[in-house]
Amino acid sequence: MDTLPPKPRLREQFRNVIRVHRYSNRTEKTYWYWVRFYLRYHRMRHPLEMGPREVNEFLTWLAVKRNVAAATQNQALNALVFLYTKVLEQPLGDIGDAVRARKSIRIPTVLTHSEAVRIIALLKEPYGLLASLMYGSGLRVVEACRLRLKDIDFERQIITVYSGKGDKDRTTLLPTSLIAPLQQRKAQIISAWRQQTPFYQCHVSLPFALKRKYPRASSSAEWQWFFPSLSLSHDEDGNIVRHHLHTSTVQKAVKQAVQQSAVGKPAGCHTFRHTFATELLRRGSDIRTVQTLLGHADVRTTQIYTHVLGKGFAGVQSPLG
Repeated sequence: MDTLPPKPRLREQFRNVIRVHRYSNRTEKTYWYWVRFYLRYHRMRHPLEMGPREVNEFLTWLAVKRNVAAATQNQALNALVFLYTKVLEQPLGDIGDAVRARKSIRIPTVLTHSEAVRIIALLKEPYGLLASLMYGSGLRVVEACRLRLKDIDFERQIITVYSGKGDKDRTTLLPTSLIAPLQQRKAQIISAWRQQTPFYQCHVSLPFALKRKYPRASSSAEWQWFFPSLSLSHDEDGNIVRHHLHTSTVQKAVKQAVQQSAVGKPAGCHTFRHTFATELLRRGSDIRTVQTLLGHADVRTTQIYTHVLGKGFAGVQSPLG
């Protein structure tokens, strides 16, 4: 008598489904974090034994007891909606009126141009070049770390960001001052790749579907990382691959440079992106253009930078004079 193969465990089910839908590795890790948190909160009951009421209770607890931000609560909700709708094929429906976390509006910290340049000057390579891309092109730290040789068009001075936040592609500016150092770095990488040094004999990591669609890409020159990690790692299939520089190492280097610079501001990697947007607006760029370069889905997200500049008060004079 034939027996049916055992059903995969929830973790395996979740991983298979999220990869079929081509979600990023970061999203996979984040969503699974919230799924585990949800299960632990309900004492490891199987999600099929629960539903809208338990989801409502969990989200309310996050807002009331954990005081999470609105964006964090929404992230948890998105993870659970994905779990029930895509993995378990049991859509949640109406979860009721969960207590919603209060959305705080914070004006971002920005640097002056001279402060940004001062911090960058304190960074050793490749961190100085990465920070320059964050400030000069408005890249997020993960977008800068994930750049491949094919992503920069030196002739048109354009950087293409693939699978950015929200799995969206966009193009942004390549500063003229970065052309020479980036071309030099590209030439060094291609030279090492051609010589097949031990480090470059290992293939680069690729997203899930691309490994099947472009089987030779992982060993080609154009898919090499601009900022490869100094050590090799394993991909999700257990193969030894060359990954890009980890964002945490860049964040640590920038934090140290900020402290050394004595700018007196709580700055980090994302501060360079904030400064990019603010400087463009200060120099007269249209807000819709800045929105496109940053990859914001809603112009209201970009408008926060007008508060930094005080542009919303143009023509208004204080009664004190």
